[in-house]
Amino acid sequence: MKEQILIAARQTIETELREATSLPERLDDDFLRACELILACSGKVIVSGIGKSGHIGRKIAATLASTGTPAFYVHPAEALHGDLGMIAAGDVVVLISYSGHAAEFRRMMPLLKALPVSVIAFTGNRASPLGEAADCCINIHVENEACPLGLAPTSSAVNTLIMGDAMAIALMRTRNFSEQDYARTHPAGSLGTKLLCRVQDIMRTEAKVPLVQATATVHDALFELTRTGLGLVAVTVGDRRLAGVFTDGDLRRWLLKGGALSSPVQDAMTFPGFSLSASQLAAEAQALLQERRISAAPVTSDTGQVIGAINAHDIREAGI
Repeated sequence: MKEQILIAARQTIETELREATSLPERLDDDFLRACELILACSGKVIVSGIGKSGHIGRKIAATLASTGTPAFYVHPAEALHGDLGMIAAGDVVVLISYSGHAAEFRRMMPLLKALPVSVIAFTGNRASPLGEAADCCINIHVENEACPLGLAPTSSAVNTLIMGDAMAIALMRTRNFSEQDYARTHPAGSLGTKLLCRVQDIMRTEAKVPLVQATATVHDALFELTRTGLGLVAVTVGDRRLAGVFTDGDLRRWLLKGGALSSPVQDAMTFPGFSLSASQLAAEAQALLQERRISAAPVTSDTGQVIGAINAHDIREAGI
């Protein structure tokens, strides 16, 4: 029984891979025309399909939307009961039906043409009503489904998904869709956090910032070190302009050489001290801290005033 399971699984994979190998040859004028229609579209791309084609259509719409092409999925039955109102003149509609004979699409097609919208068909039968009515036809034909009954969409579903991915990525590259663009559509993901989160978004502010004037004593700075637990104190002059930093290491070195706690902290601090900009990406700040082998830094404004502080733990907590 175990061997039968493995044989069936292996045959399924081999069949689907074999059918997929013919797809590069089908990147023809219709594929180019479909991409041009979408690139020129000032509206939306609406993807629709019934049954397994609908499941694949949802994935294609999601991939398009996350890679720079505004798109969403509409169920064909719902479209015939009001959701056609989501489609407007100037949109592009992608209809997926392997046979090309889906009854819902036959009813939808005259209405779509009347809007008018451009229609792209994903079908295994160019000579079908859908294939002939569409403005361009993406060929997803297979010789054999992996299903031994030849009934369940298996190889054809894979071919549809691959051609949908090919179209989405071709459009993405043509639009010069960047990592930053991708991050804006995935702000909750790790990439979005890395590319969008800035120091000002996660830094400590107000009372959480360890801060003393340059005229304060080492004892005052020690109190701030203890109060905030950040590992450093920003030493400022005037209107909070950074003069230097006083760290745990500075304190140890000061005491080892016989320095007094009553001495001015400016005599014991590190000058000028390293600081981060509030507008820097948090990932960049993390790299700078690692490069200098320090765990924390004050954050300054464009005019050099201390407005916050941050350490490596804060950055890790932000998911970077």
